[in-house]
Amino acid sequence: METVNQLVATGQFRILKVPLGFIKVLEWIFAIFAFATCGSYSGMFKMSVDCKNKSDSNLNIEVEFQYPFRLHQVYFDAPTCKGGQERQFLVGDYSSSAEFFVTIGVFSFLYSMAALAVYVFAFEKYRENNKAPLIDFGVTCVFTFMWLVSSAAWAKGLSDVKMATDPDRVVVLIPACEKAENLCREVHDPVMSGLNTSVVFGFLNLILWAGNLWFVFKETGIVAPFMRPPPAQEKQPAPESFGQQSGYSQEDPYASSQGGYQPECEPDSQPWRRTAVVLGKAVPVAFP
Repeated sequence: METVNQLVATGQFRILKVPLGFIKVLEWIFAIFAFATCGSYSGMFKMSVDCKNKSDSNLNIEVEFQYPFRLHQVYFDAPTCKGGQERQFLVGDYSSSAEFFVTIGVFSFLYSMAALAVYVFAFEKYRENNKAPLIDFGVTCVFTFMWLVSSAAWAKGLSDVKMATDPDRVVVLIPACEKAENLCREVHDPVMSGLNTSVVFGFLNLILWAGNLWFVFKETGIVAPFMRPPPAQEKQPAPESFGQQSGYSQEDPYASSQGGYQPECEPDSQPWRRTAVVLGKAVPVAFP
């Protein structure tokens, strides 16, 4: 108990609140749903063969099948309408796509659980260098691709399973049903909702793993140099007011130490002499 308490005390559970850890929790949960809904499936359908001779009829033929859907090994006994029974087998082997899908789900569950343990209890060592994040990113890429392939393959396999277990198609395999005097029909169709759910969970896992690629990639540090902001440029000082010196200012050729127009004139040595204009001629006039 003390060991558990120490682990809980040293764990960094806040990592589960950020996308890197939170999405990993969702991957772990959805992987369980994916392989559980497929691997635990078992189905059944019913048919009836009504012979002309009523004593030979069988109105309740049950056919059971289950994961991994090796239907060519599934058989049932059908009446021959001649006083006997004949063993019939279903058609098709769809175990490869189903087992591949379940295998990817199980390994995704195990890896997600291991990655969560590293995130919570050894996240500082995880970030010491980019070796562990690179491995995590590579494995995430592989699982993303595997979920795409396995989900698509199982979706096609499920479509084939539905066709192979359709009672309307199975009754054709019974020789007695080839005669018009005998009436063959379906009684109960198999319930495929669980298998349909498994395909949905498969593609949801694909979305989760693909979406987690970016958050794992950021931990590698490869993108860090490209996310740095550009260096700030030095701003040239603006002139404080008009007419002050600056880096681009020039001396005003019209500026002078005295304001306005100042004509140059010599001091009058004889202030009593003035000039008057008389009939267009300048005549000096003396004043006392």
